[in-house]
Amino acid sequence: MSTALRTPAHASRTPVTVPENRWSHLLFADTRLAPVWALLRIYVGWQWLTAGWHKATGGGWIGAEAGGAVSGFLKGALAKTTGDHPDVTGGYAWFIEHVALPNAALFSHLVTFGELTVGVALILGLFTGAAAFLGGFLNANFLLAGTVSSNPVLFILATWLVLGWRVAGWLGLDRWVLPRLGVRREQTS
Repeated sequence: MSTALRTPAHASRTPVTVPENRWSHLLFADTRLAPVWALLRIYVGWQWLTAGWHKATGGGWIGAEAGGAVSGFLKGALAKTTGDHPDVTGGYAWFIEHVALPNAALFSHLVTFGELTVGVALILGLFTGAAAFLGGFLNANFLLAGTVSSNPVLFILATWLVLGWRVAGWLGLDRWVLPRLGVRREQTS
């Protein structure tokens, strides 16, 4: 028996690069699919932009009334922690009660401006992977607070955008901004 077969893979100190298969490359790295990714990115961005805009202009989220709307939302989430099948876990209820509610005005601004920022960044194709990740983080928190609505769909789409970040912003500002920040692009034949 050869030594290579007996040596565990983790014992090697040499880093190994696992090549990307052709389907993964086509879906997540081939600029021929950039128009599909752009449509998906703009759709998700528009959803975030309109949600943030409604909060920014609707009252109870920013300005003198900041914290009012988010307090109501969070108290509703706390009400979902009881019963045979609670929608909100005890750990997240603790976070709501001890961190979010006492800082409702701060969280109100974070949610509103976070939604607006994610929306604008996705529509422009600027830092697409990071914007999609932050949007997914917001979706996950809304889901943990027991709110379903469009959050599962947007979370799934955000996850796809994170996976496809290399071409999701190709028809956007990422095409020019990311190379200036050191992200390399390789020409394929």
